Amino acid sequence: MPLGKRGRPGTPSLLRELNDRAALDLLLNGQTLTRSQISEYTGVSRVTVSQMLARLEERGLVTIVGEQAGNRGPNAALYSVVPSSAYVAGLYMELDLVSAAVADVTGRRVADVSVDPNGAADPTELVRGVIERACASAGIDLARLSALVIGSPGVVDPRTGDPRLAVNLPAWHEGALDALRGALHKPVVIENDVNLAAMAERAVGAAKSANDFVLVWLGGGLGLATVLGGQLHRGTAGAAGEIGYLPVHGAPLHTDITLPDNGGFQLLAGGAAVRALAARHGFPAPSAAEAVRAAVAAQATDFLDELAQRVAVGVASVCVVLDPGLVVLGGEVGRAGGTELAGRVAAGVAAVSPARPRVVPTAVPGEPVLRGAMLAAVDQARAALLASVADPRAVPGDG
Repeated sequence: MPLGKRGRPGTPSLLRELNDRAALDLLLNGQTLTRSQISEYTGVSRVTVSQMLARLEERGLVTIVGEQAGNRGPNAALYSVVPSSAYVAGLYMELDLVSAAVADVTGRRVADVSVDPNGAADPTELVRGVIERACASAGIDLARLSALVIGSPGVVDPRTGDPRLAVNLPAWHEGALDALRGALHKPVVIENDVNLAAMAERAVGAAKSANDFVLVWLGGGLGLATVLGGQLHRGTAGAAGEIGYLPVHGAPLHTDITLPDNGGFQLLAGGAAVRALAARHGFPAPSAAEAVRAAVAAQATDFLDELAQRVAVGVASVCVVLDPGLVVLGGEVGRAGGTELAGRVAAGVAAVSPARPRVVPTAVPGEPVLRGAMLAAVDQARAALLASVADPRAVPGDG
């Protein structure tokens, strides 16, 4: 198709849209800028920048937030994106806890809530109730949400976006995504929880700005997130990273994949196995993380060495295939083990494989899955705002 028939190349309206999007994109990154700075970054004249900002102000997307003193002449106005121009929500589904947060388009959280699901049978009603409660806490109407991202354990089908195998959440099933979108009338995304944790790790944690790394999740269940070339690898069926099923020497294999402790690596280094190992070493505890935390405090070398060797079996299996260079130990157990566990795992991997990854504990402050869900939701809201500049009829948040 000839260029002239593909749209409006070079037309004044298209150039206005491109310029407006460029200015808004700069401000969405959290910067507070003057007209001169926007002119410098976008390469357009200050007169054009003034027109761009006027249009964005008229649409309620940009506002003046202060002044920058200059050497001569009047102070320059400082522009910022309007934080309330979009709101998003993130949610983390666990067996015994549902956590949610609401943030504005700058990423600033305005509400956090946690709810005990108490055996709720309908995930759609559960999610809707939690999100309504979070919005009420934030003082906004549910209709103002632009995006919702949900972190879920298990396999998420990359074709449909539905949870396909969430062993610990049997109420999650195919069709859940459409049901949620219909009930909330909002864009909803369900993402694997460990993948979201890896997004948070890359943004604000131990893998900050890393283009190649793996996150090994050590908790009640086991998981893996793989980032290669800056992109998450999900696999054809969305099952990439389900390392609890990894066949390992010394652990029996079962044939029913719907069982919580199916076999393989899960029976070697999953939460129940870590608790049993800790108890044998004199550190009984209600959870694997508490046992590991107590062992680290007591400098229990024998227990930490044996645990690290178990974890190293799975990590080495991953590293000889991917050779990522950086391995982050996440989850409650990875955080509890800290550098004491990470250093031992690195030595264990080096002893049995040619890979020599740097192994570090998670460094994401707070709940990494919920943090990742919020980051993903903010990205979606910002993309919707940028798209709305090209189509003034578009309303961010409409499903």
